[in-house]
This record gives sequence, structure tokens and C-alpha cells, in this order.
Amino acid sequence: MRIVAGDFGGRRLKAVPAMATRPTTDKVKEALFNIIGPYFDGGRSLDLFAGSGGLSIEAVSRGVEQAVLIDKQYAAIKTIKDNVAVTKAPEKFEILKRDANRALKELADRGDQFNLVFFDPPYAQQKIAEQMATLRELGLLAAGARIICETDQNAQLPDDIDGFDFVERRDYGITELTIYALGSEG
Repeated sequence: MRIVAGDFGGRRLKAVPAMATRPTTDKVKEALFNIIGPYFDGGRSLDLFAGSGGLSIEAVSRGVEQAVLIDKQYAAIKTIKDNVAVTKAPEKFEILKRDANRALKELADRGDQFNLVFFDPPYAQQKIAEQMATLRELGLLAAGARIICETDQNAQLPDDIDGFDFVERRDYGITELTIYALGSEG
């Protein structure tokens, strides 16, 4: 696993030990950023189930100004910290060991807003549509924010989620990427 492109391109990343997480493959990561980027001029990203931190690190490597990475597993937090150290730019990352729902409330209390949100929850526990609604209700999304969901093909995320515009869905083997944008009335 590596950082595909940008300022940190080519640097190797660690995976979280054990089977509790599934790191996004380099092929899927490259395809995803070709769809949503491939490069950014600032902005902030949020990764609610960060795992190894690979998606957020890739986003910062490609120009996102700051990334907030959330995970509730100790092993994931340790791996994220190790992977952020590879960038030599730790000031661009905030790492929080929290349950995703608790983290959303805390971020809203701070007045945070995000341009990109990554959802790659454990497949059996995904509540993406609910959490997208929470992001919108708590005012955590900047105008035009994009939501990137990585699931298996059994998740069957709907095209219509209140307050969001469906952008695109692509399959990569068993992995499915679904992208939404905050609706104009958001």
C-alpha cells in the first residue's frame, strides 16, 4: 500500500494489523481520486472510519489543506499515526480515537466544516445514509461538499438520499464506490 500521487507520492503506508480493517487498494484509491480530483486547492476532509488513514493521507498529498481522521480502534489509531509520520507534515492531520457518532457531535460543537467526507465503515455495520443526514443536520458540510462511500456490493446505497445529489457509482471487483454531493438546498 502506498501514496499514489501528489506531494507524498510513492511513500509506503502500513496496513492495520489483523483483519478488522480492509485497506483501500492502490487501484481503487487511484480510480477514486481520478473521479473526484485528481488534485485539490485546499479544503478540509473528514474520514469517519479511517482505518490506516490512506484515503485522507492521499487527499492531503493531492492538495487538501487539513484532514481529520476518526477511528475507534486502538490499532487503527496507532497505524494512522505511523502513516502520518511518513508524510513529515503532521500539522495537516488531526487524529481522534472516537466512535463516529460521538465524533460528529464534537466536530459540530467546534464549528468544523468539511469539503470531502470519506465513509469506509465495517461492511456489516454501515449506516452511511443515517450518518450523511447527521452531517447535514449538524452543519458539518461546506457548500458543494462531496461524500465518498466505499462499500461492498451488498450495501446497495440508494441513489436518492434527502439533501444530497447522487453523482456516480463504480464497481471495482467486490468494492463499490458511491459518490454524492451536498444538494444546493443543503
